[in-house]
Amino acid sequence: MSEHLSTALRLASGGLPVLPLRAGKLPFGNCPICARNACGGRPNMRTPGRCACPAPCHGWAAATTDPHVIDSAPWARAWREAAAVAYHPGGAGLTVVDLDSTEAIAWARKILPATLTVRTTRGEHWLYQGAMQSANAVRPDVDVKSSMQYARWMGTGTGTMTALPDIVRALTVKEPITVRTATVTVPVLAGGGECRHRTPAYLERGIAMAEQRITQARSAVHTTVYRTFLAVLSAHGQCGCLTDAHIGRLFTAAQAKGESPRHCTDAWTNARTRLGL
Repeated sequence: MSEHLSTALRLASGGLPVLPLRAGKLPFGNCPICARNACGGRPNMRTPGRCACPAPCHGWAAATTDPHVIDSAPWARAWREAAAVAYHPGGAGLTVVDLDSTEAIAWARKILPATLTVRTTRGEHWLYQGAMQSANAVRPDVDVKSSMQYARWMGTGTGTMTALPDIVRALTVKEPITVRTATVTVPVLAGGGECRHRTPAYLERGIAMAEQRITQARSAVHTTVYRTFLAVLSAHGQCGCLTDAHIGRLFTAAQAKGESPRHCTDAWTNARTRLGL
């Protein structure tokens, strides 16, 4: 029995769906019958199919915990040529935050809750209990691997796995990068430029409510920040009420929820563009 096959059987016995990887950390290609998904794909892929191929076709979707499949003759050639073992995090109810640089690791240590950590060839895998949507490049050198993706097995790691936090779920939510809706024009207020917003209590209440909305966001933080910025600008964008101190408070609240300065700036710019400011 090869080392990779032995590892795969051990992981499968613990509930991790596994599959072999060839050189280059890639799954083995589909067999001729399954080529180009001609078979219809496996039932657990994005589009339910009818494939019952005994070979490890269809990449992550072939991952299994069945020892009879893993150690079967159709999988034997793949194990003989395998360069690594992979697993399907989402299939085990897990999410992997893949950090591929020292900068990405530094960001995670500052922003994300501590959890089980596994060293990789380029960085670290942070594992959380809970499955979610996968996405690549959610920020520089950071991928989120869970549903419909595989992760390479790099060892047991250190630390204690914690529950998947909302801040990780929010990484896959993107605010608009370009504005595709019609420009909204905020009318100039009458009264020689005077406006009720300059009443200190009124303005303070509005900024405080915006801070609270961002701070209390439990999911979709990117979207919440963008929509809050949009609401503040809709109310105060043309009357001269907002100061750098007010904007700084909103940025501080957003960054406390895990938003980077770049994401805050992008969300603010997108909101201004949406309103034609």
